[in-house]
Amino acid sequence: MAQASRLPLPSHIHYELLLQLLERQTARNISREQPQKEQLQNLIVTLRKAFSQQKQLEESCVRSQIPIEYHWSLNNMDNGVSYSKALPKNHPNGSKVL
Repeated sequence: MAQASRLPLPSHIHYELLLQLLERQTARNISREQPQKEQLQNLIVTLRKAFSQQKQLEESCVRSQIPIEYHWSLNNMDNGVSYSKALPKNHPNGSKVL
């Protein structure tokens, strides 16, 4: 039986870097009174939700034995530069093991 193609997903570092930038640097430069403060908080919440939803998708793929391939950029897709990961079936919470 042929191996299933790997599902391309963004690397977790993309979410982590964006969240760190917004929480550590952008937030420091917006005063509480500015309307942009609420927009920034909404953006941070949205990114956290997207990251959480990607993790749920990954866990679903693992349960269905669908291989995942993480990508650092769109440019790498043609070069084959990415890393793949399959979680152990007995891993308690589906946390990533690299």
